[in-house]
Amino acid sequence: MRLHRHAPQLLRALRAAGGWTLTALTAVLLAEALLPAAHAAALGLLVEGVQEAAHTRRPGAVTGSLLVFGAVVLTAEITASAAPALTLLATGRVDGAHRRAVLALTTSCDLAVLNTPAARAAIRDALADRSKGYDCGLSDGALALLRSLASVAGLLAALAVIGLHVWWLPAVVLLPACAVRMLRSRRDSALMDDWRSATQEELALDVWRRANLSAVEGQDIRVFGLADWMVARMRGHLRDANKRLWDHVDRQIRSAWRPAALVAAGLLPAFVTVSADAAAGHTPAAAAVAVFAGSWAVFQVLSAQTNSYLIAGGVRVVLATREVHRLLTPTPAGAERADAGRGQPPHVVFEQVRFRYPGAGRTVLDGVDLEIRPGELLAVVGANGAGKTTLITLLCGLYQPAQGRLLVDGVDLAAIDARKWRERLCVVFQDFVRYPLTLAENIGLGRGDMVPEPTALRRAAVRSGLSTTVEKLPHGWDTPLNPSRTGGTELSGGQWQRVALTRALYALERGATLLVLDEPAAHLDVAAEHALFDRLAECRGEAGVVVISHRLSTVRRADRIVVLGGGRVVEEGTHRDLIARAGRYARMFAAQAERFRAGEGGPADGREGPVRHTSGSGGAGGAR
Repeated sequence: MRLHRHAPQLLRALRAAGGWTLTALTAVLLAEALLPAAHAAALGLLVEGVQEAAHTRRPGAVTGSLLVFGAVVLTAEITASAAPALTLLATGRVDGAHRRAVLALTTSCDLAVLNTPAARAAIRDALADRSKGYDCGLSDGALALLRSLASVAGLLAALAVIGLHVWWLPAVVLLPACAVRMLRSRRDSALMDDWRSATQEELALDVWRRANLSAVEGQDIRVFGLADWMVARMRGHLRDANKRLWDHVDRQIRSAWRPAALVAAGLLPAFVTVSADAAAGHTPAAAAVAVFAGSWAVFQVLSAQTNSYLIAGGVRVVLATREVHRLLTPTPAGAERADAGRGQPPHVVFEQVRFRYPGAGRTVLDGVDLEIRPGELLAVVGANGAGKTTLITLLCGLYQPAQGRLLVDGVDLAAIDARKWRERLCVVFQDFVRYPLTLAENIGLGRGDMVPEPTALRRAAVRSGLSTTVEKLPHGWDTPLNPSRTGGTELSGGQWQRVALTRALYALERGATLLVLDEPAAHLDVAAEHALFDRLAECRGEAGVVVISHRLSTVRRADRIVVLGGGRVVEEGTHRDLIARAGRYARMFAAQAERFRAGEGGPADGREGPVRHTSGSGGAGGAR
């Protein structure tokens, strides 16, 4: 890895630290680099002053050199205090800006690319999260490079101190010091490769760490007695992760004599020669002291223990970030839509859309033609695997069709700015996220880009039927929906589904015009499901409503029903029309009705239950 090729990228990253901080930090690092040479020169002056004071019997003769030496010591103390604070400030800003840029890129790309192993690995390396086994990031490498550049001034100053007294000595000291630097750079580059290998193995280990702390996986671990088995797996991954690092340590211990021999080769000739000249009276003692300290300063400056390692780590992040940019090409924004139609429900058309998930052998959608008319309530039904959820992901612009196109009011969705389009959508996915936030924060995420509006929150809760749940919570809207938080509680499956629905309705209150729901009644009983559909029907007109469901008892009231099968739209019409055709929909409806009459289609799985919570010191939550 040729580190010098990537030095400009590392230095450019430091701009995020801010002008004043970067200037102050550069000055401090430069002072630190010059201190060894300054200490050597000041020490020589001090010895010379002491000798002169002793020879002339005038104590004042040492005052000037003592002040110079004191200034050097005081500067060392100031830089020792200022450097960590400025470094911490610069580190936070540089890493923060870098991670924001990487995360912004990941949220703007196609999920088909994001979910590939190559992209995941590049993102991990680019973020260099210390909790994932990484030991240095972009800021570490950038600051180490800045420190190395400052050390050049320190090196020249140290060589000047030596050459001022013994003109031929700088070359004798410099060559072995450069050799030590090269040895340590090669060692650090090898260590970075070994550490990267260990990091990859740490990812497997991290899976089991998370499982042990998870309430979901933790149930299986305890019930099935998997603790010993899991610990054995973790120890195996740990051994594999650290083997190359341990081997590296062994090699360094065995070869520790090499840099020591080079240091001796550089310092012994200098020390012996100068000592002999000083003993013979050819070199003043003050000069000898300055040469001794200056020679050691050369090795101090050139053989800094961590700089080359940290620079190698920073370059690793630079290369990974470059790979992230190459892989995660943002979805082209094209020309944004005019604001004229923004407040109206959109007219969406799927034209011969084909799609297959990356790495999958089966084509999920195979020539879908589908129209979502403005302001209508559209139901999409079909067997599991028919492609219902895939329609949503394409509608949201999370994936791009392999063939065909999606038109929004006559404009290709690929040519519309993704962020602007998603502001018009409010979506409840089947696997909705249960955020460990307060109820108000959970709902407000429906438009997380806007300042929360309490009135809109309450209206959305009334429309979804969540308001009765709010009244039962210990702290109302401010109740954390996580039992591990102080005053927190856990909700039932049905109550969480209402939270997710309220989140979408809140987005509707704040300007969204297309409501899309994937299995919105999966955790509701029959009565709650019917009430939910009544509320959704009230939204038609002000917004388009798309409901995806495998339960047909309520979607029959939709304006239009679309049946997916074999990756295509196989039937379309009202409930009455589709029953009259006696086709696939009619058979599905009859089968579900028969199960219901037989007693199998009663209350849905995960029927709603009461809120259960505990409060008090320690903040224990509730039970499920």
